[in-house]
Amino acid sequence: MRALQIAATGMSAQQTRVEVISNNLANMSTTGYNARRAEFADLHYQQVTRAGTIAAADGTVLPTGVQLGLGVRPASVSMMLSQGALAETGGDLDLAIEGRGYLEVTLPSGQPAYTRDGALKRSGDGLIVTSDGHAVVPDITIPDDAVSVTVNASGEVYAHFRDQVEPELLGQFTLTGFSNPKGLEAMGSSLFAETPASGAPLVGTPGEDGFGALRQGYLEASSVDAVREVTELIEAQRGYEMNAKVITAADQMLATTTQVR
Repeated sequence: MRALQIAATGMSAQQTRVEVISNNLANMSTTGYNARRAEFADLHYQQVTRAGTIAAADGTVLPTGVQLGLGVRPASVSMMLSQGALAETGGDLDLAIEGRGYLEVTLPSGQPAYTRDGALKRSGDGLIVTSDGHAVVPDITIPDDAVSVTVNASGEVYAHFRDQVEPELLGQFTLTGFSNPKGLEAMGSSLFAETPASGAPLVGTPGEDGFGALRQGYLEASSVDAVREVTELIEAQRGYEMNAKVITAADQMLATTTQVR
């Protein structure tokens, strides 16, 4: 009775789908979060009778065969690369990436990581860091006597002082792109790490060479569509229930078989 094992794989697949949906809904308010989608593929097939087999002495060939599927398996959980809405905050160090690209940060281990969370902060030394204290690359330090900071669309950071008419250029943010952003490894805290699947990082200037522009005073909201997620949650629940009914039916059939005298 293969139906028991096949339905079990279906229940497991729908459970995985629900877990992905729940993670999306939990991150509805996460800055720069891209929704994930669970993708599935059918398992291998048992070839009872192969298509094209000669079925008679006269050389008649079967146009179709008998192939019994053995269930479903998770193929991937991919990131949906869609731009989130830009929410105005008015913060000097709140930066939204409008388009392609990631900000590079340096982890305490010295390894690079990448993020679209532009809710930047100023450390005690004046260094521009993320909310978790990771320094943004390149290192830009804001002087203590700076009155305000301006970041233009190209990533140039200017500091304004009381005794100066012209602002002072402190540095310029860069953006990093990948040939396959879906291949990045999610590390949590809105950070990603490079993998062989993502390709090597490509560094560029905001607003040039296909990279997005920076918008000061804005943050990129999560791209999660709550209505779509709830709809898919209902579909996953119904799929789980139907696979459970298959197990119940298969169990009843086995019980009937054992009662045959």
